[in-house]
Amino acid sequence: MEFSELIKTATVESVVLGGRGLPAVRGTLCITSHHLLLSSCPGGDAQPGTVELWLLIRNVDAVEKRVQNLGWYQPPRTNGSPRDSRLAGSSGTITLRCKDLKVLQLEIPGMEECLNIASSIEALSSVDSVMMMYPFFYRPQDLRLEEGWHLFPLEQYFQKIAAQTNQWRLSDLNRDFTTCPTYPAGVIVPAAVSDDTLRRAARFRQGGRFPVLSYYHPSNGTVMLRSSQPLTGPNRKRCPEDEVLLGTVLDEGERGFIIDTRSAQAAKQARMMGGGTEPKSSYPQWKRLHRPLERGRPLQESFIKLVEACNDASLSMDRWLSRLESCRWLSHVKAALSTACLAAQCLDREEASVLVHGAEGTDTTLLVTALAQVILDPGCRTMVGFQGLLEREWIEAGHPFHLRCARSAYSHARLKQEAPLFLLFLDCVWQLSRQFPFSLEFGESLLLALFDNAYASDYGTFLCNNEKERCLCKVKENTHSLWAWLNQPEEKKKYLNPLYSHNPLVIWPSVEPQSIQLWQGLFFRWIRPSQYLDEARAEMQRLVEANEAPAKESAGSRLSRSLSDPAARTENER
Repeated sequence: MEFSELIKTATVESVVLGGRGLPAVRGTLCITSHHLLLSSCPGGDAQPGTVELWLLIRNVDAVEKRVQNLGWYQPPRTNGSPRDSRLAGSSGTITLRCKDLKVLQLEIPGMEECLNIASSIEALSSVDSVMMMYPFFYRPQDLRLEEGWHLFPLEQYFQKIAAQTNQWRLSDLNRDFTTCPTYPAGVIVPAAVSDDTLRRAARFRQGGRFPVLSYYHPSNGTVMLRSSQPLTGPNRKRCPEDEVLLGTVLDEGERGFIIDTRSAQAAKQARMMGGGTEPKSSYPQWKRLHRPLERGRPLQESFIKLVEACNDASLSMDRWLSRLESCRWLSHVKAALSTACLAAQCLDREEASVLVHGAEGTDTTLLVTALAQVILDPGCRTMVGFQGLLEREWIEAGHPFHLRCARSAYSHARLKQEAPLFLLFLDCVWQLSRQFPFSLEFGESLLLALFDNAYASDYGTFLCNNEKERCLCKVKENTHSLWAWLNQPEEKKKYLNPLYSHNPLVIWPSVEPQSIQLWQGLFFRWIRPSQYLDEARAEMQRLVEANEAPAKESAGSRLSRSLSDPAARTENER
């Protein structure tokens, strides 16, 4: 397939670009294989030749078109030519609803041009082949292809654990991805368990996702594991190797908790379909806790309803609050934080190891294990540590980004595989940053950048569904890493929290209704102007860089009062 085959009209003059809160700009619209460009006309309000729009077409979630026909006229005959009828005047409006929730309007002169432009954008934004996406063509001058891809090797993470205990080892049994197609080549497993035992245990877990180490809690040596559901089925099948694997994690007399992110009823239904749970008789040291978290279609619908409510400017306050409650997004945020806190509490306060799984083990499981680590581990709250966490617990762990982030909140042709699990995780991290404004080294701008790049990116970091697919597509050999870009010194400064102060303690968030707030910086990003907030952040950054400690303290106090509910603050943050 050639991109040129999908572009019916490449250039249109006198196009007017507009959007909520944006001044209208007239210019020349151009479509390339991956971008939509609008360059302002000379003599307009903007500078001559200024590029007013540089939109990655992959970012387009929905295209809506409206054509106006202003009538017909008959031009006079010339040189005996037959009389024909033409449109006296026609134009069209294209509304582009983007995956980052931005909404743009293009007023295009000419009905045919309008329809061709809309058709071209729809075709280009629907290209599903990974190797045809923009990261495979993007070549910035200041980055090398290999940069950033090996910043967070699992070996480095394992060495930190090995320095504290010899009970775990790094296994490469999945180096050819045959044991588990959605796991990375290397996994951390109990040292006493052989690779052959692991292979047999993998056959007993959905998709081959046998229990592997997610996090080692250094203060007491407890661990958090993750896996998929066991395939016990209606006949309650057993797997001695799986029982040995989980039994090895606990010493004699110790107990552990299995946090199942499904309801007890859903787990029972899964058993009738071949899945199931770990029976108490076969895993006597493990206690199962059900903490249902929505995923898939219900979560996607919640996201869609929230965005619709945010874009409805006609709502009264009462109606807005009713719509906010009915979409249930904040309920999902609360449930995710509560379950992550439960996992963290088991490890830190109960001194008990934890196994987290749902069904496939690629969605809500990763949401809980990653959030629990942000709560427990101060290293995961640094800029580099957080990137390493995302690489380890989301990307390498096999969250299917290509499927889950195929469409955002506006698409008219939604697939069953879409679900904003990663957005829910980012929202939960934002809640933590709001309740603990000094404890995270990065700010909201990093979370927004991660959301944008998960759905449409110049970089290959979030491409594909797992490491096996990335190897087949040679993503690391042919695309640039997002981490390389984010960690450039000048770029990194934009994402740092100027109020950050290392906090070695566990941060326990409040999940009371008054403590969970709507992430306005994301959901109202393109609706409300952020000029004054941006200016305030820039001023704080300037004061911090100038080493004006009293000013920093004063600015920090004002910011914490504006962002946090004092009643929700914990003692170690006051």
